[in-house]
Amino acid sequence: MIRALRTFRYTHTHSTSKSCRRTFSLKAAFLPPKHLEPFRRNPFCISDLSYSYPTVYWNAHCYYLGVRKMSDKKKSKRKADTEESAKESSKKQKTEVTDSQGQGQNGLIKQITESRKKLCESVAEFKFNKKRIKVLSKVQDFPDGKNGVVYWMSRDQRVQDNWAMLYAQRLALKMEVPLHVCFCLVPKFLDATIRHYRFILKGLEEVEKECQELGISFHLLIGHAKDVLPSFVKDHQIGGVITDFSPLRVPAEWVSGVSKALPSDIPLCQVDAHNVVPCWEASPKLEYGARTIRNKIHSQLSQYLTEFPPVSKHPHKPKAASQPVDWSKAEDSLEVDRKVTEVDWAVPGSTAGLNMLESFCHERLKYFGSDRNNPNKNALSNLSPWIKFGQISVQRCILTVRQYRSKYKESVESYIEEAIIRRELSDNFCFYNKNYDSIDGAYDWAKQTLKVHADDERKYVYTKEQLEFAKTHDDLWNAAQKQMVLEGKMHGFLRMYWAKKILEWTPSPKVALETAIYLNDKYSLDGRDPNGYVGCMWSICGIHDQGWKERDIFGKIRYMNYAGCKRKFDVAAFERKYKSKSIQ
Repeated sequence: MIRALRTFRYTHTHSTSKSCRRTFSLKAAFLPPKHLEPFRRNPFCISDLSYSYPTVYWNAHCYYLGVRKMSDKKKSKRKADTEESAKESSKKQKTEVTDSQGQGQNGLIKQITESRKKLCESVAEFKFNKKRIKVLSKVQDFPDGKNGVVYWMSRDQRVQDNWAMLYAQRLALKMEVPLHVCFCLVPKFLDATIRHYRFILKGLEEVEKECQELGISFHLLIGHAKDVLPSFVKDHQIGGVITDFSPLRVPAEWVSGVSKALPSDIPLCQVDAHNVVPCWEASPKLEYGARTIRNKIHSQLSQYLTEFPPVSKHPHKPKAASQPVDWSKAEDSLEVDRKVTEVDWAVPGSTAGLNMLESFCHERLKYFGSDRNNPNKNALSNLSPWIKFGQISVQRCILTVRQYRSKYKESVESYIEEAIIRRELSDNFCFYNKNYDSIDGAYDWAKQTLKVHADDERKYVYTKEQLEFAKTHDDLWNAAQKQMVLEGKMHGFLRMYWAKKILEWTPSPKVALETAIYLNDKYSLDGRDPNGYVGCMWSICGIHDQGWKERDIFGKIRYMNYAGCKRKFDVAAFERKYKSKSIQ
């Protein structure tokens, strides 16, 4: 077989007043003439030449203005050889891709497990950063005569890469007592549906299995924590309770209720296992925007952005083993909307979340920096459901993604900005502003401008039901709403447009905010989350933004319209994708 070089020579003249001649040479396999057209049209578009024929190369020098003639006999023979080689190569490549995908499903998980073990064998050997912890009770010491520690799992529903779980095990190892994990399942939580609850329950099934393998008792308690957790503490002679952190109103009320109901001699501690830099350490006050919190977080990352120690096999067993959870009975106890069904693309659990992280790094991260605002491009991480329910750690995502900085610098830096700065800014807003889901929580300039324009005439006014079922005149808005209802997610760029149009099409800013939050919380897998509330508040109330040119209805709130979206991406293509889909 002849192995040689084929060189394409092409002279490119810019369409500006200044012309320049450039000759390009490309080492490549044989390509049929029709595949040379993209290169001839645009020699910079090397990506169009994504063909591989590694075995047979043609020995030829081809020129754009004249290709050397071959004899028909030789041309026919070489074409046959090339096609045969291409088939073999294609089969080989297909096998290699399949094999690498099979290895990849466990590759990242194996790598992470080894990284933890390399750091230390147990959290008992790890120097725990006490700034992650807040003591909520008056007492701090573990009382005598007790026989267990409880990790009350709530926001962070995973075993590994969980600072709250790690601190609970550290305390249990120190006191030489059993470790228990309790999750309190409430029958209803805001506008959560069976879509959200099944994601939680199936993730917790994985938690139960992993706890069992590690010698840790897992308990699913049905009811509100203040009603069921204190009695569990008494019955099991628990000497300390550790819980995770959420800045939201309802979870904060749960913690407050438990704190009051626990025996007075039992310490209660809270660990921020969700943020990289603990919320109360990132800033002691409400921040105005990303520019005011960015340096505060970056200056502390060296303290907090570290590898996790492993949650290891627990040596101290409880006197009585925990009973297996009846998951069907748990689901039957729920009082939620069962019409909003599960989605296919998001498989619950930490394992599936880490697999999604791996696919992001291998397949989509390279495009994240340039295409993340294009709804037609598959460039996003798609990790928000697992992060929202705490089934994977944001910190683990950052530790993994930043390994690709040398290859995809722009994308990695963009992802870190969104995953750390923007996400922690949302927690900051909800933690320090108790009106995080209300017009009252907006800045004074925003409240004033919305009030002035509250009675402006609106060309279109839709009811909540019309919006919910995508019955508007705007095909792009309808497509975005259908995406959220059917898939449990909406592209980030479209979320802004979607919410701003609700402001434009409802009777008042108050109604607009309530409607946007209701729809997001009901259908989006990552609803009822600080990011969701801040996203709605940014779009409708100008949170973390500035005043813009004043106009009807919006006042000085940033405006977005259909024409602007058409300049950003192919709107018609996105509309076609959902045009025929029904949500009724």
